Amino acid sequence: MSGPAHPAALGLPRPPFPEIYLRLARTLAARSTCKRLAVGTVITSTDFRKVLAVGYNGNATGLPNTCDRDEPGNCGCLHSEENAVINCDSPRSVEKYAFVTHLPCVACAKRLINLGNVKHVYYWQDYRIRDSVKLLESVGIPVTQVELRD
Repeated sequence: MSGPAHPAALGLPRPPFPEIYLRLARTLAARSTCKRLAVGTVITSTDFRKVLAVGYNGNATGLPNTCDRDEPGNCGCLHSEENAVINCDSPRSVEKYAFVTHLPCVACAKRLINLGNVKHVYYWQDYRIRDSVKLLESVGIPVTQVELRD
């Protein structure tokens, strides 16, 4: 019994790591309990060999799996980047990449900055406010939108 054909045998290109980790972030976003927007985050080492942390948006552990309010941008859910930063136990000295389904908000951009040694932020979809791009780039963290091939 053989498994599925190797992608190369089907003439498919090898997927680049940013695409792989953004797909993982998109899968994690499916766990979100936010009513407005499902977001996922993956933090990796810069050689792409280690997943250092993951997160998705939702309420705090032990609280109801729903938003506290219906106000956009103030629903009460923890953001996916915030949960990934909380979950990341790698030292500040370890260089990191962040992969987020949506462009981070300004507060989450600041959280990623404070995580230490984030060298690049990759995202799949735009967020309604783009102020975080300028903020991240002002401290030397490039931001790149990645198109996912389906």
